[in-house]
Amino acid sequence: MRGAGCTINDLWDRKLDPYVVRTRLRPIARGAITPFQGMTFAGFECLAGLGILIQFPTSCLYYGIPSLLLVTTYPLAKRVTHYPQFVLGLTFSWGAIMGFPALGVDVLADVTILMAVGALYASCVSWTVLYDMIYAHMDIKDDAKVGIKSIALRHKKETKYVLSGLAAMQVGLLAAAGAAIGASPVFFIGSCGSAAATLGLMIWKVRLEEVENCWWWFKNGVWFTGGGIATGLLAEYLFGPSHNDPQDKEALPV
Repeated sequence: MRGAGCTINDLWDRKLDPYVVRTRLRPIARGAITPFQGMTFAGFECLAGLGILIQFPTSCLYYGIPSLLLVTTYPLAKRVTHYPQFVLGLTFSWGAIMGFPALGVDVLADVTILMAVGALYASCVSWTVLYDMIYAHMDIKDDAKVGIKSIALRHKKETKYVLSGLAAMQVGLLAAAGAAIGASPVFFIGSCGSAAATLGLMIWKVRLEEVENCWWWFKNGVWFTGGGIATGLLAEYLFGPSHNDPQDKEALPV
């Protein structure tokens, strides 16, 4: 579905992309394929996504299909608001919700699970907005000329303050998700601690006026932060107090 979202975005932006250096060589923008061919390709991508989705519990359909609304409308956000990155965050972070029904967990049946899902989803949204704000700085000059709106343009003079606020939200909400399910200090030190350290390093080091530097941090920073979070989660699973307590695992299968 990530691919389908990119294709749909290119269809919506086919008349804008030729005027932006980074996007001018995209297949539809440069005329390598027609919009009809692009729509056909997007259709096949959606079918492939559906084929994967139906392999999971039926409840995943109820949670997964609504995300199509965000996938198809995100490209319009940059035309009407300076915060399209927020809409992108809502879209990209949907997987944080999908993991629960994929494991057979009824999100709406337990307040604790619902709190964990909400906090994790909001954390991922904050993380996406943070990274895409750095990404948006790559196009800031062209976007201003073409009339594309972005959070980078809206907060150009205070970007690092906004990034710092988003990082605090991301880490705080991640910690809230851990607290909701009774995670141990292993998670808070490993996942939350590494996220705070890597995001802080990126915000400190990124040179927003340099396109290549923004691209480097956008491309690599996610591996630093994501790798730290994943390692912390693995450590929690292997060494956390609930590892040897089957009763806890049955109560909170997430």
